[in-house]
Amino acid sequence: MESGNTVYTKQQRIAELARIHPDLSFTSLAHNIDLVWLYEAFGRTRKDGATGVDALTAEEYEQELNMNLRSLLERAKSGKYHAPPVLRAHIPKDPAKKETRPIGIPTFEDKVLQRAVQMVLEPLYEQDFLGCSYGFRTGRSAHDALQSLWTQMMDVGGCWIIDLDIRKFFDTMVHEHIREILKRRVSDGVITRLIGKWLKAGVWEAGNISYPEKGTPQGGVISPMLSNIYLHEVLDMWFEKDVKSRLRGKAFLIRYADDAVLGFAFEEDARRVMEVLPKRFARYGLTIHPEKTRVVRFVKPDNIDSGGHSQDKDSTFNFLGFTHYWAKSRKGTAVIKRSTEKNRFARALMKMKEWCKVNRHNPVQEQHKTLNQKLRGHYAYYGIIGNSRMVGSFHHKVRRLWRKWLQRRSCDGSIPWDNFALLEKVYPLVSLSVVRSAYLRKATA
Repeated sequence: MESGNTVYTKQQRIAELARIHPDLSFTSLAHNIDLVWLYEAFGRTRKDGATGVDALTAEEYEQELNMNLRSLLERAKSGKYHAPPVLRAHIPKDPAKKETRPIGIPTFEDKVLQRAVQMVLEPLYEQDFLGCSYGFRTGRSAHDALQSLWTQMMDVGGCWIIDLDIRKFFDTMVHEHIREILKRRVSDGVITRLIGKWLKAGVWEAGNISYPEKGTPQGGVISPMLSNIYLHEVLDMWFEKDVKSRLRGKAFLIRYADDAVLGFAFEEDARRVMEVLPKRFARYGLTIHPEKTRVVRFVKPDNIDSGGHSQDKDSTFNFLGFTHYWAKSRKGTAVIKRSTEKNRFARALMKMKEWCKVNRHNPVQEQHKTLNQKLRGHYAYYGIIGNSRMVGSFHHKVRRLWRKWLQRRSCDGSIPWDNFALLEKVYPLVSLSVVRSAYLRKATA
């Protein structure tokens, strides 16, 4: 079998053609998907994910991998492929409100084929996507989006923010609009037919199957790509080409998937855009959340209290898990800082509590190893400059939770703090010791 370099070469060719022909709708893309391409797609597909409606695991699929991939390729190219319904599951969203978010779990084979199509679309649309979008794009991360937002807000010296919230975005994307937008760049029959089948694939839940007329299930490999294509047209291009030229002052957009923040140098610009946003989104079947979407006066404050925070509590907003606010720097000047959003903090702490509760009878060494892995993951995201207090608080609370649930498994129901301190000398919980820059962190035990 040829190496993945063949796939990379094909992707580079797609990217080059897309760059040379920005207005061309490609009629011949599916020929790139061959057996080598499917092997690469299989390699990039997560193997430890939940199984779909057929309950087939990655390990079972791999036992006859060559035969399975050859069959998949023939069915995909001939039009005989049948997109199975996705299995609906619910994951926690807000522990305090006991809210959940529905996700769709495709079968493993469906994940492989979706990955193969995504690998065709990505190099094409990467030539079209604008620098303001960061979600589900290779080489771009949430931290990149946060850094870009911080830099642009500081450059403007404070601004007026539209904190945008799209109501149930993944559930309300209109299939007809998806096809229309996609057709402008992709008119290959095999690709469009497969995407159409995934859009029409039913949802299996509690023994019943339904066929939603709108939306694309979160959890599928192809859904993030389709969402970026959709919002590239609905928001990114519209803001860049139609909106910015009509504004009085500077403006910028930062989008990560369906989370977006729009910044304006002048209030009147923010108010004008706020008025037209619902109409723009309504044209594509989307709804702006009337309560969560708001204009925030995020200008440099005249006064900052002794604690180093702006006294205007309404002049804050949340984006990608961080609350953004004005504070006093060490030099005494006003600067934008970020701290862990309260809901995200509570959600992460709730997950740690549940884990400690369920696993309290496991060997302490195993608990210690897993807890440190979880803490490092938390630090890797939230351990940025200015957020040491919230990160330290998280470490402190997890430490208390661990002691609490270790205590519940003891014979007399108590582990004194001095005994727990001795245990921690052998099994210390990792802490965030050094923050070298906004996104370079070092955690040591």
